[in-house]
Amino acid sequence: MSDRVLLDYGSGGRASQRLVSELFIKSFDNEELSRLNDAAVLDISGPVAMSTDSYTVDPIFFPGGDIGSLAVHGTVNDVSMLGATPRYMTCGFIIEEGLPMADLERIVQSMARAAREAGVLVVAGDTKVVPKGAADKIFINTTGIGEVIVTPTPSADRAGPGDAVLVSGTMGDHGLTILSRRQGISFEAPVESDSAALNHLIGKLVRAIPQIHVLRDPTRGGLATTLNEIAVSSGTGIVVREADLPIRDAVRAGCSFLGLDPLYLANEGKFLCILPQDLAPQALEIMRADPLGRDACRIGEVVDEHARKVVMQTPLGGKRLLGMLEGEQLPRIC
Repeated sequence: MSDRVLLDYGSGGRASQRLVSELFIKSFDNEELSRLNDAAVLDISGPVAMSTDSYTVDPIFFPGGDIGSLAVHGTVNDVSMLGATPRYMTCGFIIEEGLPMADLERIVQSMARAAREAGVLVVAGDTKVVPKGAADKIFINTTGIGEVIVTPTPSADRAGPGDAVLVSGTMGDHGLTILSRRQGISFEAPVESDSAALNHLIGKLVRAIPQIHVLRDPTRGGLATTLNEIAVSSGTGIVVREADLPIRDAVRAGCSFLGLDPLYLANEGKFLCILPQDLAPQALEIMRADPLGRDACRIGEVVDEHARKVVMQTPLGGKRLLGMLEGEQLPRIC
């Protein structure tokens, strides 16, 4: 293959076949994909969870990950939040003519590694190459399909008064990493993306505690926006304690320097868990036993008051509303 992506690679002819066989099939190798059909036959019984997403992150490589691993992690996590085990994925690539082939290989191999670690098969895909300037390097679309393992499934509208609100770890790591790398800003203490597949931890959690009401990953819009979405969907109020919010010192300092609020920055390897408060200690024990949940903590409660609003209690005893993100704080974050 050429050392640069050529328009021919999206033609559907011999060049396309070389790209598919020498890169995609080689990296994502499995029996269903090797049939080279335009669709796949999947073996799933019972209810199915499905999610689709597109990834345009800039830069495409960043501390803690890249657009390839991010695409796998994001879709695996979205399926997992429904109390499901992700099993299959499809991938669609839109590639700008001239992208170095070494970059494409690095991205695909990163995706393959992330899929193996998550236990997910990439079973179908598509590749398009557009003229130089018609896209920015590479965009990736993924669809994930998983097997539901708990009924009823966790859902934002199931949050109820008295529920405890837990988070699996620190907030804002991914968003600040992307911004700092994009702007060429370095901090005294390094920051890196938290991008990770959460399905194994979520699987342990929902099997042990099927009574979980809500699971959500606070990606674009961050923790504050996700909490608002849950409050609106469930018709309840949510109270969080500022002193209990887990934020790394480096992220807090970086946000202070840049005038950002870490509660509105994207996360790609953390999740919210809302469940009856008597089950919160058990959930925290399970989460903290896993490396991806070692910083898990309880940050608040679901309440009858303040319907459809999120209120934060400050360390000085005051209260302030946490609204939903207005506008685009940081475009192309994922």
